[in-house]
Amino acid sequence: MKEQQAYVFDAYGTLLDIHSASRQNSKLLGENASRVSDLWRRKQLEYTWLRSLMGIHVDFWEITKDALSYSLEYFEIDHENSFDELCASYLEVSCYTEVPPLLKSMKNQGQKIAILSNGSPNMIHSAVKANNLEDLFDAILSVEDVGIFKPDRKVYSLVERKLGIVPEKTNFFSSNAWDVAGASVFGFSVVWVNRFNQPAERLPGRPRLTVKNLVDWWEKEGRSRLFI
Repeated sequence: MKEQQAYVFDAYGTLLDIHSASRQNSKLLGENASRVSDLWRRKQLEYTWLRSLMGIHVDFWEITKDALSYSLEYFEIDHENSFDELCASYLEVSCYTEVPPLLKSMKNQGQKIAILSNGSPNMIHSAVKANNLEDLFDAILSVEDVGIFKPDRKVYSLVERKLGIVPEKTNFFSSNAWDVAGASVFGFSVVWVNRFNQPAERLPGRPRLTVKNLVDWWEKEGRSRLFI
């Protein structure tokens, strides 16, 4: 009997458009909306790495709020008029357009599909529900089960612990080059969804395949046409 594989997706930036919250609130943020969004994301990631090194963990929701607070202050934007609305929007960030048909096609083929995310369970479930994807995943795995953020090896080990799928049978998808490096070193078969044509990080670990988006991956795998 052929050993089953898993298809495991990072959430933010891979399935979910992290900049959609700022776009939805562009009137509140003004001319710096895109720059706020970029800094918000950068500080999110920096705080996950720094807190992991310090051994002082809070969940990704707290980090998201701290990163937003910093970004608004940096650009001198009034917290009172924008903070709560931006936070609420982040709980319902939009997925990329190819995500629903791709996941539905994979589900119909009987594939084991999961999310592995830095996000807290509440954040991930909220975004999944907002995009009507809740019936398409076999598991939603959060770093909160291990109390440290990616790219710590304990995070990637959740796939085998929770799904029973060994690393070499795990196909992992991420848009984040640092996550690609960490997952590759761990032993996953990694697809880098390089949506913004970024250069590779100068880190150990290389993806098996680099694609522009998930449609590109689907076509390179020789699958039937996706209707979006």
